[in-house]
Amino acid sequence: MESKVSEGGLNVTLTIRLLMHGKEVGSIIGKKGETVKKMREESGARINISEGNCPERIVTITGPTDAIFKAFAMIAYKFEEDIINSMSNSTATSKPPVTLRLVVPASQCGSLIGKGGSKIKEIRESTGAQVQVAGDMLPNSTERAVTISGTPDAIIQCVKQICVVMLEVQSVGAASPPKGATIPYRPKPASAPVIFAGGQAYSIQGQYAIPHPDQLTKLHQLAMQQTPFTPLGQTTPAFPGEKLPLHSSEEAQNLMGQSAGMDASAQASTHELTIPNDLIGCIIGRQGTKINEIRQMSGAQIKIASAMEGSAERQISITGSPANISLAQYLINARLTSEVTGMGAL
Repeated sequence: MESKVSEGGLNVTLTIRLLMHGKEVGSIIGKKGETVKKMREESGARINISEGNCPERIVTITGPTDAIFKAFAMIAYKFEEDIINSMSNSTATSKPPVTLRLVVPASQCGSLIGKGGSKIKEIRESTGAQVQVAGDMLPNSTERAVTISGTPDAIIQCVKQICVVMLEVQSVGAASPPKGATIPYRPKPASAPVIFAGGQAYSIQGQYAIPHPDQLTKLHQLAMQQTPFTPLGQTTPAFPGEKLPLHSSEEAQNLMGQSAGMDASAQASTHELTIPNDLIGCIIGRQGTKINEIRQMSGAQIKIASAMEGSAERQISITGSPANISLAQYLINARLTSEVTGMGAL
């Protein structure tokens, strides 16, 4: 069976799901979607990318086995190219491996691991790739992440062997279907991207608050000097590098609401921005949800001018303290960046 699968001799349609971060997805999509279009055409596989306002995205590859392997090969070589390009600007001497994360139903993970870990050990030894099956299921799903790392060739061989296991599970499962439907993992939108606690800025990623880059921490410190923040209480210790567990997205939003209590009257000034008409929608959001979120988080007053006839741009006026304005600008830029990165996925 394995030789038939690796040669694409089986007329079987498989679906493989990959979990990727925004930067990885941007690399796969390419400028104006050119890279993903080329991958679709050359591999013959269907490649779909989940919506773009999440820190994580699901890339779904569907097609006959040979088409899936071609698509995987193109993705693996693209990631290696990205690694080589990033190394040319750094002092690192050893090349890090290419890493892909598959999303696999937990019901299939037992077959992938094998009795006493025998199957996964065999895959590691025969392909040279590192394979790790996550112990916990992904949030709100019955799926687990399977991380594969190594050279592109090792990854391709590894994916072929994983496909063999999944096909075997499917053929056995046809006779005795697994109990309970698979609940697929769906990444949550980044509805509350930043919270402040103890003078440190955190971005929300899944169940955790991850310390954010210095730029936002400095903005927060500037805001602290000029405007009183409501204390966040003693339940959120904030040591650099520590993950703060968040019990729910509601809790994150509550923290966000508390941290946004800036007084816009302190040394208020107005800053003007010019945004292209075709990008203004991503800043306003459906029924004004995004612009209201930016107003609430930054504490700034934000006004968007009406469209001028014959003009391809719109004026945005931001009023508040320097910290309010800086934070509003940062959040607007973040929306623009995610929109431009995600355009090719539509």
